Amino acid sequence: MRLLPALFCAAALAQTAANKPPLTLDDFFNSVDIPNVRVSPDGHAVAIETSRADWDANRFRNDLWLYRDGLVQLTQSGHDHNPEFSPDGRWIAFLSDRGAQEKAAQVYAISLNGGEPFPVTQAEDEIHAFTWSADSGQIYFATRAWTKEQQETYKKDWKDIIEFRESERGDAIHRIAISEAKNCLTESPAKTCDLSTHSIQLASTPWRVKQLETSPDGRRVALLTDSRTQRWESLDAYGIYLIDAAGSEPRRVLQREAILDALHWSSDSRHIFFGFLNGSVEGPYQDAQSRAYWVDAETGSLARWAPQFQGAIAGFAPLANGGLLALGRQGTEVQLYTSEKPAADFVLRQGSPGTYDKISSAAHASSIAFVHSSLQEPAEVWLATDPHDLSHARPITSFNHLFTDRALPQGEPYRFAADDGVRVEGMLIYPPGHFRDKHLRMFTLIHGGPADADGNQFGADWYRWASLAATQGWLVFEPNYRGSIGYGDKFTLGIIPGIVSKPGRDILEGVDALVKDGIADPDHLAVGGYSYGGYLTNWLITQTNRFKAAVTGAGAVEHVANWGNDDTTFDDAHFLGGLPWDAKQNYDDEAAIWQINKVKTPTHIVSGAEDVRVYVGEAYLLERALHTLGVPSKLLILPGEGHELDKNPWHGKIKVREELKWLERAMQ
Repeated sequence: MRLLPALFCAAALAQTAANKPPLTLDDFFNSVDIPNVRVSPDGHAVAIETSRADWDANRFRNDLWLYRDGLVQLTQSGHDHNPEFSPDGRWIAFLSDRGAQEKAAQVYAISLNGGEPFPVTQAEDEIHAFTWSADSGQIYFATRAWTKEQQETYKKDWKDIIEFRESERGDAIHRIAISEAKNCLTESPAKTCDLSTHSIQLASTPWRVKQLETSPDGRRVALLTDSRTQRWESLDAYGIYLIDAAGSEPRRVLQREAILDALHWSSDSRHIFFGFLNGSVEGPYQDAQSRAYWVDAETGSLARWAPQFQGAIAGFAPLANGGLLALGRQGTEVQLYTSEKPAADFVLRQGSPGTYDKISSAAHASSIAFVHSSLQEPAEVWLATDPHDLSHARPITSFNHLFTDRALPQGEPYRFAADDGVRVEGMLIYPPGHFRDKHLRMFTLIHGGPADADGNQFGADWYRWASLAATQGWLVFEPNYRGSIGYGDKFTLGIIPGIVSKPGRDILEGVDALVKDGIADPDHLAVGGYSYGGYLTNWLITQTNRFKAAVTGAGAVEHVANWGNDDTTFDDAHFLGGLPWDAKQNYDDEAAIWQINKVKTPTHIVSGAEDVRVYVGEAYLLERALHTLGVPSKLLILPGEGHELDKNPWHGKIKVREELKWLERAMQ
């Protein structure tokens, strides 16, 4: 991989930017996202999933690509995702709802030797997870444990009424032979093949199965469980279980006060690597930084990898030699690290500055694949033959080549001291051609999470749109306030119980420092954010009138009703110091609604109509309050969208278009 100097020549880059056309709204939203990358077991091929806007169909299309000697498009239905190589490298299985009769995603398979994809499963409900058998002859899959008859009886009794909780069921784990599925389809030209009659049930669980992974020796299948409703309401639902490959009752290997995530078997077929989303693997529940662990499948003994590492683990992949490859975030960089054994430190594998993502390792070779980006380099897939030497890594895609022909902004970290002396960091992203200029109008764009961070990465969507704002003439300040990751656990946990007041002070002190340093124009300041960034935006406009405009999305203004609707209830209660009836004062003290009469800032509001992560009622409450107070405001409700705004690309594009207009009008 090309090694880049830490600091670029500002004058040279300014001249380069001047010679390129500016980034437009259309350019920006025609970017290609890369949700999944998988390297083949022998390391010679890479399966890639892309997601891009289909403007005519009002949806996102997901397609699969294959890189061997070159890059070819493997599928074109626009409905295909989550590719997985078979252990022998001859097949790729994936999930798709491409069939005209299918109401939910099923498993499909395609041969690398050519031919069309064919369905492997035909379940009544969507397939929640699947994995290959070690001999590549079978697919194990999990789906809701309801027969067709049970579903029909339930529908007859309840019609379209939602019987909350009671209507949910756990999963059953089945297996089906690839040869039987293919033969059934071949021998039934009139599409009378019933694949469900060829699958064998191996086990069942009262929980939803989030992930299945077969051990390399083929003896066992590991299950990662989730709650039936996918709401984080009881930690009992989250665990790692084992079943025999021939079928057995699931045996629990691990359960902790955490939402477990990302299973991978080690090459010895004895240890299972895993991470977590929220909670704690080593003690009582707390939302510290993400880490990597493994558990002994025989004894249940647990070990944390690289326990001295102070950053956050953004992803990992087991190496063929038994070691671990990890994405480690420290500050504004996400780099690749390796470790040979659990107690050893992570070793930084020097590559290019920026952000590594979506890592995948070969089961029987040293090759790895990953996505890399930086502010000046759009996201592409890279392939390296050795995780310990990234100097010879090469890009194997050019999905986002358009952006290399546009004037992209430059950026650098900015550090300041909070009121208690803690050092806080953020990113400054400058308009193209104006790197390190002074007295610029500034837009403070606040990340969500809070367990997230902004840094040196390429972002081009409705959530990460700093580059587009910079192109419109804004200096963008992305503060990594307390609660962010990459700065140690103490920093991440430093917002309890001041869920908005503590990080809010960090942000305002960052703005103060930028004004004092002459970088930001105090008369032309704006603020905005989405999700937790929306929480903070709503709070900040009650604390100061210095911002000329605010743009907020999916942000709460109180915490009781939002706790009652949120699908991640543990983190809200954790940050606020308890449940609503146990920590009433904290819930009130941190609620923007009780200080909303101080607001003078014109505010643009956005919410998905089906959002349960941050209840859509919070947006209506904020708009009603501002309207009653006579504060200029506007509310956009995006139909059919949940928290992720992933249903219709027009929704995200219009959101950002209108937010930019709102900011621009306020500065006139």
